[in-house]
Amino acid sequence: MATTSPTPTGDLEIRGNLAAQYRDVYTDEALAALRALAHFDADRRAVMACRIQRRADRARKHERIAFLDPAARIPRTNLTAQDARDGKFDGSEIPHDLRRQWIQGTGPAARPDTPVDKSLRNVAYALLSGADGWMFDGEDALGQVSTMSLDNQRNLKLAIHKDPLFLKVAEQVAREMNAWGQKFFGRPIVADWKRQLGFATKIFRARGLHLDDRQIRHAGGAGFSASIADTVLYVVNNHDALRRDGASIVLYLPKIQTAEEAALWNDILAALEQHLGLAVGTIKVYVLVEQVEACFQLMEIRAALGLHFVGFNTGRWDYINSVADAMAWDPAFVNPNIDAITMTYGYMRHYEDRVRRAVNTPDRHGRFALWQGGMEPNIPVGSEAGVTEGMKRAVAGATREQQAGASGKWVAHWKMVHIVRPVWEKAGEENQLGRTFPPLGYTPAEADGLFLLEPAPRTIRGARDLLSVAIQYGNAFGQGMQAAALKPADFFGNEDVLYLMEDMATGEIRMSILWEWLHKGGTLTAGDPIGVKDGDRFTPDLFARLLEEEYGKLRRAGNRDVHDNSKDTTLPIARAIVDAYVRSGEKLPWAIDLLNITLGNHDLAEAERRIRALEEAFKIDGTRLTENPDF
Repeated sequence: MATTSPTPTGDLEIRGNLAAQYRDVYTDEALAALRALAHFDADRRAVMACRIQRRADRARKHERIAFLDPAARIPRTNLTAQDARDGKFDGSEIPHDLRRQWIQGTGPAARPDTPVDKSLRNVAYALLSGADGWMFDGEDALGQVSTMSLDNQRNLKLAIHKDPLFLKVAEQVAREMNAWGQKFFGRPIVADWKRQLGFATKIFRARGLHLDDRQIRHAGGAGFSASIADTVLYVVNNHDALRRDGASIVLYLPKIQTAEEAALWNDILAALEQHLGLAVGTIKVYVLVEQVEACFQLMEIRAALGLHFVGFNTGRWDYINSVADAMAWDPAFVNPNIDAITMTYGYMRHYEDRVRRAVNTPDRHGRFALWQGGMEPNIPVGSEAGVTEGMKRAVAGATREQQAGASGKWVAHWKMVHIVRPVWEKAGEENQLGRTFPPLGYTPAEADGLFLLEPAPRTIRGARDLLSVAIQYGNAFGQGMQAAALKPADFFGNEDVLYLMEDMATGEIRMSILWEWLHKGGTLTAGDPIGVKDGDRFTPDLFARLLEEEYGKLRRAGNRDVHDNSKDTTLPIARAIVDAYVRSGEKLPWAIDLLNITLGNHDLAEAERRIRALEEAFKIDGTRLTENPDF
C-alpha cells in the first residue's frame, strides 16, 4: 500500500506515487481527458442517489417496479418513452468486427501481485482462444486489490500496441494451448499465433456507475467515478492503435438500471469522443441487462445510447440478484435453490424473451441490435465423466440460446471456446439480427411475468451450497481473485463435480437468497438428516449452525481449494461479511460495498468495525460508503 502523499492533477488526486509508477497508463493525454470529464461525476452521484431513493420509496410503499409513462421524457434527451418504443430514434449500424460474435470470452487482463510477463498471459490466452470477441473485465471479474485496475489497463495497452514483451509471452502461451488442444481434441487449436492475435474483437467492461475508483479521488477526499476512470484510461490509451488495425472501440456497460443512467453514459462517451476529435458514435457499447429495472426500459435505454448502442447481453447472476433486491419488501417473494433458477425459470424466461424482442425492434432506419447470450461457467477440468457431463450441459445451453435467437454467448474460460463455438458454426449465420418476434408489450401481465416465481426446491443442501460458495467467493475477492473457480466444500476432492467460474455477481446472489430465506421465513421443501423437516422455516439458529459448519469445512480444506495463507487473514473476514449481509435487518443494496471497504485489510477486528460503520451509515439515511478507506 502506497504511503506517499496523493499526486494532484488539476482538481483530482492520484493515490500515493501511482501517477509516476503508472506513467504509461496515467499519460498526459489520459489525465487531460479525466479532467475534461470530471464534471460528469456530480451527475453520476445524483443519479445514484435517485437509485437509492427509488428503492427506498418502493419498499416503503410496497410497490413493484413499473413501466414508464409513455409520455415521460427520457432525461438528458429529446425523446419520450413512446418515441423509444416506436423506434423513433437513430440507432447504430453494427460494425464489421461485431457482426459475428458467436463466442465472447470474458475475464480480466491481469493477475494479482504478478510480474508483468506472467500477468500478460491472461491477455494472450484470451486473444489466442479462438473466441470471436473477448471482454476484458474491469468490473466483476477483475480483482481490485492493490493496483490491479491499473495492471489491467497496462496489460491491455501492451497487447493492443503489440509490445515485444506481449508478443514473446503470446508465442509461449500458443505452444501451451496447442499442447492442451492436442490432448483434449487430438489436434492443435492455434495454427498461426501471430495471425490469431488479430482474430478476436477486443472489448472492455468498465466498472459501473455505482462504484468509486480506488486510485483517483477529487481534491478534498471525495471519491471519483470508476466508470469515468476506466473508460477514459482504456479509450485514450488505445483508440489510435485500435483504429490503425481497423478495429472498433467497444465497451460493455454494466449495472445500468434506467434510461436516464444510459443517457448519462451517452453524454460521457460523446464528451470523450469530442475531446479526442472522434465522430459521435465511434465508441460502441453493449449493455448488460443485469438489473430488472432495466428490463422495464429496454427500448428507452437503446434510444438513450443512440449511435453508441450495438446490443444487449442477458447475464444470469446479477439479474437474479436484482429481482431479489427489487422484491426485498415482499414477504411472499422467496427464491428457491440457486441451481433451480436457470434461464428457463419463471421470471428469467420472461426477462430473456423481453430482451430478444427489444433488440429485434427496428429504429427509424430499420436497424436492429445484437443479443449476446449469457455466461457458460463450466470449466473442462475434472474426471472424464464429470467433464463429459459438464460439456453436454454447456453445449445444450448454447444450443437453446442459439435457437432462441441469440447471436452468440459468453464463456468464462478459454478452454470452453472450441467446445461451445461449433453450435453457431453449424447454424452458419453471422448473427440473428432482425429475426421476427412478437412486439414488446407494456401491460400488467408483461410486468407480472418479470417477477414470476415457479415451484422449485428450497433445501438444506441448497443452503449449504449458497453459504460455502459465498464465503469462498469473499475469500477469493480478498486475495485479489475476483473471478475464481469454486464449488461447495462438500464436493472438494470429487472430480465428477466440476468447478464453476464464479465472479462478484455469483457471490452476491448467494448472500441475497440466504437473506430472503432468513428474513422472510423461507419454507424448506424437503427434510434433512440434521433434523429439519419438510415445511420447516429457515431460522436464525439454523443459519448460524450452517454458517459455522460450512466455515469449519473451509478452514479444514486443503490448500488447493482454500489457500492456507488465507485461513487466518481473508477467510475470517469473508465469513464476517456473509454473516453481516445475511443478518442485516435492512437488505444492503450492493454486497460489493462490504467487500471493497475491507479490501487490503487482514485484521478481523478492523474489518468488523468497517462493516458496522457501513451498515450504520446506510441505515441512517441510505448513505453508501464507497470511497477507498485506505487512500
